Amino acid sequence: MAELIPAVKGAYTALTKGEVELPLRIQIPVTEEEGVALFMPAYLHQEDQKVITLKTVNVFPRNLLRNLPTIHAAVLVMNVETGQIEALLEGSRLTALRTGAASGVATDLLARPESRVGAVFGAGVQGRTQLLAICSVRQLDQVWIFDLDQQRVGQFIQEMAGVGPIPKDLKAASSPSQAVENADVICTATTTTRPVFSDQDLKPGVHINGVGSYTPAMIEVPPETVARSSVFVDSREAVIAEAGEIITAIQQGLINEGDLIEIGQVVTNHKAGRTRLEEITFFKSVGVAVQDAAAAWLALRNARKYRLGREIHWYK
Repeated sequence: MAELIPAVKGAYTALTKGEVELPLRIQIPVTEEEGVALFMPAYLHQEDQKVITLKTVNVFPRNLLRNLPTIHAAVLVMNVETGQIEALLEGSRLTALRTGAASGVATDLLARPESRVGAVFGAGVQGRTQLLAICSVRQLDQVWIFDLDQQRVGQFIQEMAGVGPIPKDLKAASSPSQAVENADVICTATTTTRPVFSDQDLKPGVHINGVGSYTPAMIEVPPETVARSSVFVDSREAVIAEAGEIITAIQQGLINEGDLIEIGQVVTNHKAGRTRLEEITFFKSVGVAVQDAAAAWLALRNARKYRLGREIHWYK
C-alpha cells in the first residue's frame, strides 16, 4: 500500500494531464444469472510509465449459493511498443488494493491532519484495504467497523487489528450512528441501495470516502450529505454515468455537474482541496481503469524485481 498510494496518485495526475486513453467501461448484463460482466481498457502514457491494460470484472451475486466468490477479475498487461502480452494478473486482489489506494490518496489530500478516529462500513475485502489505506496516511488511534453481519465484523477485527499502520483499537459498532458520531475519516465499501448512515450523525470536518456504489441504483452516502459537502471524484464523466449518490443529487437539484472536482486537479494544484476545518469533504470513486493500469504496472515491475509469479511462453 505504501508503494501503491503514490502510484495511484500519479495515475490521477496522468488523467488530469490527458496522458491516458480511457474509454468508459463496458457493461454486459447476464440477466439470467443476475450478473454483470465489466470490461475496462486503459492506455497510460506518462513519460516514465507506459502500459496498456484490459481488466475484466465479473460480478455474479448468485455465486454465494454456489460457495464461490461473488467477483472474479483479471488484468491483461500489454507492451506499449510491441503490443505483446506481458502479464496476466489476478484482478480481485489488485482491484481491492487500488481502490483502497484511491481512498488513501483522497484522505491524504482532504482529511484534517489531526484526524484520529475512523469508521469503515463493510467488513469485506474492500473494507480491509480501505482501512489499510487510510491508516497509511493518517495516524488513527481508533476505528469503528460496521456491517450488518456481526460475525464478519468479529473476523475483520481479529484479522486486521494492529497489522502494519492499523491501530489495535478496532471496535465493532452496534449502529451506524455509533460508528460515525466521532469519526474524522469514514469509508463506505458496501453494495447497498440505501444510505449507510444518517447525515445528522456526522461531526463537522469529517472526510468521507465512498467506494462501494457503482451503479445508478446504489447509494451509500445520504443526498443531504452530498449537498453540503465539497465533492471530489475520480472521474467526473464516470461518476455522472454510474454513481448513484451523484446522479441522485444532481437530479434533485442539490448539486451541479460543475460542483464536482476531479481529485487529479487537487493533486496537480489546479483546484483547492479542504479550505476550512469545519468543511465536510466527500470523495466519490467508481473506479477508473487508469488505477488498474498503474497498479498492474507496479505489480509487474515488482514481480520481475523479486522474481515472483510464473513465466510462460505466450508466443511461439
